[in-house]
Amino acid sequence: MIARILFATIIVYIFVVAFVYITQRYLQYYPIKKYTGDPKQNGVPVMEEIQLQAEDGQELYAWFAEPKEKEGKIFIIYHGNAGTLAGRADKARQLIALGYGVYMCEYRGYGGIKGKITEENLYKDGRAAVKFLADKGYNISQLVLYGESIGSGIATQMAKEFNTKYMVLEGGFSSAMAVGRKVYPYLPVDLMLKDRYDNISKIKDIKVSLLMIHGKRDNIVDIDIAKELYEVANHPKEFIEFDNAGHVDLFSHGAAKIIDGWLKGQDTE
Repeated sequence: MIARILFATIIVYIFVVAFVYITQRYLQYYPIKKYTGDPKQNGVPVMEEIQLQAEDGQELYAWFAEPKEKEGKIFIIYHGNAGTLAGRADKARQLIALGYGVYMCEYRGYGGIKGKITEENLYKDGRAAVKFLADKGYNISQLVLYGESIGSGIATQMAKEFNTKYMVLEGGFSSAMAVGRKVYPYLPVDLMLKDRYDNISKIKDIKVSLLMIHGKRDNIVDIDIAKELYEVANHPKEFIEFDNAGHVDLFSHGAAKIIDGWLKGQDTE
């Protein structure tokens, strides 16, 4: 009897592992696939919707507002794994009000864009943002990479590739494996995961002014997983906790002004 129960348990476990392995990208990414409107329809009429291509020819679009001053800073916002860039319109609105330029990157598989969502493909889409701004004549030193949740993986990769000067991570993490272990402690996540966003193995080689902001009530990315990344990162760096914030809702808790103060402080050091 015990042997039968044990055998059945093993079979069920193997089935669960196989199912999660096959469907893992559906569990990791939650895109809104339909087009969710232009900047004006989403309350940021100062932004322009631009059309561009990734390095592999993938058609993309993004929202862009120039900085108040030509030499001003420009935030490249790499959003998280759910929704579309339209859901981050308020972040853009608050940063633009402070005089910053904002480029909001949309990914393939999101917001009406065709294409397959994978880690490597999102890196291609992330590079298209940097290239677009370089082609517009902006200097790499003007760019502030802003990674939200899974976007922290894209921002970290871009910081490594382009030697950017500033990076802000909201709800960032050490790796997707660390997040997965927390969510699925009963699965061999490290062996199964395809899109790993292994930020912690990259951050030690990146020379960037880093700000990490995180909600203490974040139930998606545990704050300890964010701190794992912070501990390995090079100086200058700063970690700010928001007592009443959750996952990537920090702009509702005054994050814009804190980021503004931090960024201005980097230029006076």
